[in-house]
Amino acid sequence: MGSWNREDLDVVLVPSGLLIMAGYHLLLLRRYYSATAKDQHYRGTWAVATLEEVVDIKDRGPAVQVINNNITAAFSLSSISLIVSSLIGTWFGSSNPMASTLIYGDTSQSIMAYKHIGLLICFLVAFASFLQSARCYIHSSFLITMPKAYANKEYLREAVVHGSNCWSVGMRALYFAFTLLLWVFGPIPMFVSSVVMVVVLCKLDWYTTTLRPFPRAKEPSIVTQFEHGIAAACKAVGQEMTNVVSAIEHRGRP
Repeated sequence: MGSWNREDLDVVLVPSGLLIMAGYHLLLLRRYYSATAKDQHYRGTWAVATLEEVVDIKDRGPAVQVINNNITAAFSLSSISLIVSSLIGTWFGSSNPMASTLIYGDTSQSIMAYKHIGLLICFLVAFASFLQSARCYIHSSFLITMPKAYANKEYLREAVVHGSNCWSVGMRALYFAFTLLLWVFGPIPMFVSSVVMVVVLCKLDWYTTTLRPFPRAKEPSIVTQFEHGIAAACKAVGQEMTNVVSAIEHRGRP
């Protein structure tokens, strides 16, 4: 039986941390009451309600602004992911003479290569996911500005939900990249960050309440509409009479 070396920590802790992260996300996919399902429900309902309730294209300005904000955020994160990927490539090409003294673990060239390649893959996946999310939101911006006669709420809902899913994949890739980034400082920080990350994500992703449909606003009755019309007419007549009296007083002054 061989002696235990610090290089063996990478063989044990790193796969364990990755399995914890991967197992959590696989379990999250099978859970209906999660943050991803909640986002799909809310955004899908928003897309359908926008086309059903807002008939005039001129009144869809706030909805278009919401989509534009998502496009801007997706492009920003995709740019950041691409820049970090380039920096990782530059970092991989340079040598660090202090690595063997600061890292408690395997500091061989092959392990360092695995670290950089893993980080590069995570950031490239995040870049592609955010770029795909921006593409879906751009497509939804075209659908939401179509006239009522041609607009299809199911197409808009599918585009918005697909963009939300790509956004979630990009964020999950950044979570994995964070744990792999700490692997650069050794397998122990990487394993601890994986456990802490899963505990924090459990608090943020899991819900116990069911996803219920949003209640529709009740249409006002004929009597209520008539009362509102009379009140508006009386208000307009009173304003007009006030203007007439003010004009007469102004003319009567010397």
